[in-house]
Amino acid sequence: MSFISVKDASKKWGITERVVRQYCANGRVPGAFITGKTWNIPDNAEKPGRKPRQRQVPKDLLGRLVLEKKNSISGGIYHKVQIELTYNSNHIEGSRLSHEQTRYIFETNTIDAPDDAVNVDDILETVNHFRCIDLIIDQAKRPLTETMIKQLHLLLKNGTADSRKSWFEAGAYKKLANEVGGRETTAPRDVPKKMKELLRDYGNLETVAFDDLLDFHYRFESIHPFQDGNGRVGRLILFKECLRYGIVPFIIEDDMKMYYYRGLQEWRHEKGYLRDTCLAAQDRFKAYLDYYSVKY
Repeated sequence: MSFISVKDASKKWGITERVVRQYCANGRVPGAFITGKTWNIPDNAEKPGRKPRQRQVPKDLLGRLVLEKKNSISGGIYHKVQIELTYNSNHIEGSRLSHEQTRYIFETNTIDAPDDAVNVDDILETVNHFRCIDLIIDQAKRPLTETMIKQLHLLLKNGTADSRKSWFEAGAYKKLANEVGGRETTAPRDVPKKMKELLRDYGNLETVAFDDLLDFHYRFESIHPFQDGNGRVGRLILFKECLRYGIVPFIIEDDMKMYYYRGLQEWRHEKGYLRDTCLAAQDRFKAYLDYYSVKY
């Protein structure tokens, strides 16, 4: 094998002699060796390609969620959101799975239930809720539509016992009248009209502030458009819209549910109850963001 000098390599590769020496010193020219102060470079050596630039880790929440979801990163903020939002939202609605069982399902796709029987629907709705969170991350910046809302409901209730009932259709508005907290909700025949009005009013806002999100949530839960799953779908929408508008999201944790219910019930008369509850939940979420060095 014959060798060329740094000067010859510089001319051959169209770069400065200084860069050639750096390549050699960094081991990026296979077969190159130094004798005294002179580099000997194989004459068939090719110019080293540029090292790919190391991508910076996003500092914003949505960017971090997208990155960690795409790369299946464990133990980060995406992991935290999946477990905390799924456990708390399902538990508020009566799921008997523990926080540990929820985490175990997410991390291993198995269920640990050594002592008690586990409701199959609780497992299905937990797995389905993980998929719903992926959907709101993927579509965070898209305008909220009826189609998207119905898709969330379809994902959440897919395969459950409810979805096999003749009067229940996952991803479709309710067919039977229902109540929430002893209060009447919108009649089934009026739901399509009320949902269109809600989305029209929301879409016409020039700017969306914290109270606007809460007002949307109140109206959505008052309509109660689906036979079941309204609370979870509503809270998923809240999280998505926070991501969309750069508002720090929040998770209504199980120990807050009575304050949350009171806030919804009193929203029209006293906005402070729901606002304060959600701001307290937001403060808890900020602690997660601080831990993971996510800016807000």
